Amino acid sequence: MFDPILLKRVKLPRSETLGVYQANGGYQALEKALRDYKPEELIDLVKRSKLRGRGGAGFPTGLKWSFMPKEEMPKVLCVNTDEGEPGTFKDRVLVECDPHQIIEGAIITAYAVGASRIYVYIRGEFFLGFKRWNKAISDAYEHHYLGRNILGSSFSVDMTVHRGAGAYICGEETAMIESLSGFRGEPRIKPPFPTERGFWQQPTLVHNVETLANIPHIVNHGAEWYSTIGTEKSTGPKIFCVSGHVYQRGVYEAPLGITLRELIEDYAGGVPGSHRIKAVIPGGASTPFLTGEQLDVRMDFESLPAAGSALGTGAVIVMNERTCMVDVVRRATRFFGHESCGKCTPCRVGSQRALDILEHVEAGHGKPGDLDNLQSLCDGIAGRTLCPFGEALVAPIRSGLRLFNDEFEQHIRDGYCAVKENPQHSVLIA
Repeated sequence: MFDPILLKRVKLPRSETLGVYQANGGYQALEKALRDYKPEELIDLVKRSKLRGRGGAGFPTGLKWSFMPKEEMPKVLCVNTDEGEPGTFKDRVLVECDPHQIIEGAIITAYAVGASRIYVYIRGEFFLGFKRWNKAISDAYEHHYLGRNILGSSFSVDMTVHRGAGAYICGEETAMIESLSGFRGEPRIKPPFPTERGFWQQPTLVHNVETLANIPHIVNHGAEWYSTIGTEKSTGPKIFCVSGHVYQRGVYEAPLGITLRELIEDYAGGVPGSHRIKAVIPGGASTPFLTGEQLDVRMDFESLPAAGSALGTGAVIVMNERTCMVDVVRRATRFFGHESCGKCTPCRVGSQRALDILEHVEAGHGKPGDLDNLQSLCDGIAGRTLCPFGEALVAPIRSGLRLFNDEFEQHIRDGYCAVKENPQHSVLIA
């Protein structure tokens, strides 16, 4: 088993407090960064580490930093804690159990790109996380890790928390910036990108909390050390959420490149009883399904796309052979249809039309031609929206039809679900 790096403190008593964080090496990286590195040297360090964003897109972090203007001007760093993807709960653990790790990473990042303000955008339902953020930030100010002339240096930065209102779309960076600015949470047209014109038209860098949690470790141990973890192109540790039909649901840290089989069997304890794995969602509800025959795929940014899916947020949902895949696709579509911001017609209308068809098919009222209509709807949505939401919406539909088409056809042909009606599938999970 991998010795945790990002999660090494989360099980300590009062792990969220500044005292525990300092006693376990906390804020040493910030001192080192301010003392030994110029901003451009930090950017180069992170580039050499090959760290990639952990929010879903996997964009190279150091390269993203380099997009920020070098001129002296007001710049902003936004910490994205709007975790709303079904099956994803890693950011919540980091915020509730080790917020100072994220704060330290955010301060170092702000120093590297010249940001004078840090805004934390947190999902409205994370009540404990909101409290922990505020307490941690207050303590950081008290000990001069935030504010004016941090640790006696010439660098100053302020940090505040903003609660969202429960909109999944605000996890998209431009929708989050709109919401943070006081407007309706809807995606912007890109370009211009946030690093050019973001929060109140100021250059803005947006990062997921897990991405920022990696930064202190890179500063402390170096880019070469970090790049030895994981694979050549997908470096470092990754926090995975594992749920569904496994013995031990939870949050696990492992090197990128671990196989899906290892993650399910060695970390999560495998599937209860003698049941087999029918399908797996490897990166959250917006990533295409894998089948039980693809468990040896490596969990990294290159291998999963080659297998027909994506790493996404690293949220693994395991489903055994008693799972009705028509129902799974229907539930996913219902979620995305509900969370559409409504700005783009393909999302706003297409999601509801797709849900109508799936509701009828799942209930046994499907008609010949429904599956062709579903495919046509997906073709009219994907690539035709302002943000990646359209791709997320169609991913479970398209992969469900591709991998489990026989189940959809059986529902339409027979008017009922053979999986649910089969007596051998009526045993409850242990």
